[in-house]
Parts: sequence; C-alpha cells; structure tokens
Amino acid sequence: MGVVIESSVWEPNLALYIFIFISCLLSIFLFPYASNNNSSIKTPALFDHGFSSSFFRFQRNFLFVYSLASAMEGLWAVFGEFELAHYGVSREQMILSLGVGSAAALFVGTFLGMLSDLIGQKKVCLIFCILHLFVGIWKRIIGHPSVLVASICLSLASSIFSFSFETWVVVQHEKQGQRQDSMSDTFWLMTFFESASYIGSQVLANWLIGDNMEKNIASPSNAAILLGMISITSVTVGLKGPSQTASFKEYRVSFYSYILGDKRICLLAWAQACLHFSITVFWLLWAPTLVADGREVHLGLVYPCLLGARMLGSTLFPWLISGPSPLRTEDCLLYSFIVLGLVLSIIAYDYQEIEVLVALFCLFHGCVGLILPSLARLRTMYVPNELRGGMMSLSLAPANAAILLFMTQNILGAFLLRTTS
Repeated sequence: MGVVIESSVWEPNLALYIFIFISCLLSIFLFPYASNNNSSIKTPALFDHGFSSSFFRFQRNFLFVYSLASAMEGLWAVFGEFELAHYGVSREQMILSLGVGSAAALFVGTFLGMLSDLIGQKKVCLIFCILHLFVGIWKRIIGHPSVLVASICLSLASSIFSFSFETWVVVQHEKQGQRQDSMSDTFWLMTFFESASYIGSQVLANWLIGDNMEKNIASPSNAAILLGMISITSVTVGLKGPSQTASFKEYRVSFYSYILGDKRICLLAWAQACLHFSITVFWLLWAPTLVADGREVHLGLVYPCLLGARMLGSTLFPWLISGPSPLRTEDCLLYSFIVLGLVLSIIAYDYQEIEVLVALFCLFHGCVGLILPSLARLRTMYVPNELRGGMMSLSLAPANAAILLFMTQNILGAFLLRTTS
C-alpha cells in the first residue's frame, strides 16, 4: 500500500490583511487629532482646508494620473514573468532580457532626467505613457513580440517613472506658492497610492485572466492600452506643465556647480542608489527565498501583504516628521536604513521559517515606505527644482550599473553551464 504524503500551500493569515488595513486607516484618520493637540504643529495639507481650490484640484488630478502610471508599472511587473513563461521563454532568455533592460536604464535612462529638466516634465511623462501604450499595442497585434525590445521600452518607462512625476509635482507646488508641509504630504501620498495601485494591478490581472489562460492571455495588454490612453488624455488635458527656458549650456554649468559640487546632494544621491539597488534585488530574490528547500507558498497572497506594509510605512511619515513629537528627516532616514540593513542581514545569513521571512519582508517594505517620502523631502530641501530630474536619474546610475553587473554574471554563468553540459 502506497504512502500518501499530503502537502499544503502556505498562505498568510487573514488577520495580517485586517491588521494592515485597519492600521493604515487609523494612522491616516487619527493623525489630524494628534497633531491638533500640539499647537505648534500645522496639520498637513491633506486635512487642512485653508488652501486654494486650485491647489487641491491639481493635487487630486495629479494623484489620479500617478495612480494610473503606477497601475501600468505594476501590471507589467506582476504579469510580465507569467506571460514570458506562458510563451515558453527560458530562464536564460529572461535573465538576458533583464540585463538588456538594465543596460538601457543605465546608458539611456540616466540622461532622461536631464532631458526632462530641459524640455519639461510633462513632455517626459507623456513619453512614459506612450512607451506603455506602444508595448501594449505591439503585444496585442503581434501576440508575442521581441522580449528584448519590450524589456528596453519598459525599463526606460520605469526610469522615467522614478523621477519625472515627483519633479513635476514639486515644480507645480513651487509655482503655486504652497507650503513645505503640503509638499511633504504629497510625497507620502504618492508612495501610498503607488503601492495601492500595484495591488490593484495584481487584482486586475488576475480578474482579466481568470480560469481560461489560453483565451485571456492578451487581456492585460488590453488593460495596459486602456490605461495608457486614459493617462495620455489626463496628462495632456487635465494637468499643466511648467515651461522650461534654460539652455543646455546654462543647465550644464548649474548642474556641475550645484549637484556635483555639493557633498550633501552627492550623499543623498548615494542613499537613493542604495535604496534602488536593494529594492530591485529584493524583487528578484524574494520568491526563490520563500520557496527554498521545496517549500510551497502562495506568492500571489504574500505580494499584497508586502505592498500593504509599504502603505503603512508611508502613513507613518507625517507622524514622525510633523506629529506630536517630530523628528528630523535625517534621523528618520538613519534609523530606517539601519533597520533595513539588519533585516537584509538576517535574511541573507540565516535560514528562517516562512512566517519569519514574511514578517521580515513586511518590515523591509514598511521601512521603504518611510524612506521614499523622506528622501523626497530632503531633495526638496537641498536640490534646486530646475535640476531635480537630472539629479534623480543620475543617482540611479550606480544602482543600475551594479544590477547590470549582477545580470551579466548570471548570463555568463548560464552560458558556461550550457557549453560544458
């Protein structure tokens, strides 16, 4: 008589979702009452109705467009690997496509921030939407287009996404003469809505594919086309962009003087590069780490927990910066990076059970949700707005170079393994 071995797939407890959801709600809606108890602290712009209607209209429209852009980014992030596997793309080809995308982000994406400073952030945001629309239409028409071309387009779009929208909203804030705390409030809202849109894109992709994968494999491309068209219309009609007047020669002189010549900005750029590299490596390795040693995990249910933790971390930002006991932004960054390093060290050098790993992953993303608006706030304090896009894209160059080196090693290793076997 044969022995039947039952295997169960690990899933997060429902209480974890409820805890993250309730914590986010409490953090958002209790903050005005806590801040009002301290008369020296101004309530953030989200809960302050003393601003002009034009400011709130712009912030609302911008967050809508930013959510659409985040949904497009999340749609390919969630669905891309699944689609490649469906079409029979090998692991070596996937690694090659990631390497080509990293090269495009390094050698082309590094200079797109400078281009946005010269021609205007609105035009570069339109390029972002057009790239996603192009990939969606191409996949819908051809069915299975070139993996490398799609990787290049999406990598360039991700590079634009990392700097252009933030630079655009900061310039518009300054143009409308808004307070510093209203800008900080927009930063954490951007992180919050980005993470929520990523979760929404996962739900949308799962709903579109459903149970009939063969029939509905092209449905996410249709969704990307629709989102791209709505984004282009919203950016073109619903939002205004600043006009740029600086010449390339003036911009180059200012960039060397203010960006490369300021040690504080260089340190800020290195902090952004380290964060970008750690996030990229995390998304490459989190799934293999969880399923190591043959463990079965429902990764699709873990993914929203991680992004929910990032949403919760972003809601803690106003509490720490302008709450009843405010901290300096530099102190928040210092403590968050220390926790981030300890979490990654525990994951890298010690075997952990699934429950412990998921808790550490959530803590990692909670710190990321706090770090992102903190870095944006410091950039507003030290980086001139007319140079912000170039500084942000240049700060990602070391991280993209390290990622490209990592991918190149994997490509060479796979090639050597194939030749020897």
